[in-house]
Amino acid sequence: MTGSSRTSEGLSERRRKLLFRSWHRGIRETDLIMGRFADAHIGDLTETDLDEYEKLLEVPDRDLYAWVVGEYEPAEGFDTALFRKLRAFNNMSGA
Repeated sequence: MTGSSRTSEGLSERRRKLLFRSWHRGIRETDLIMGRFADAHIGDLTETDLDEYEKLLEVPDRDLYAWVVGEYEPAEGFDTALFRKLRAFNNMSGA
């Protein structure tokens, strides 16, 4: 079980892959951070957002978690509108 509450039906191949990768990061905390965000927003993201999201998926779990919870600021080039949306989403939903 992935934890995903969204079906990939109707999504492009790229979006389906990103949804899957969001729920299979490595540690459960980042699975929840990225997976819940993807469940809620993967269908709404622009192509530019998808490019940025793919970059975020490459960030090591520890770093991404620390950025999202505000332990420290994201590395240069990662403090984007999409990242701030991800952070706000997770802070609102209690991650």
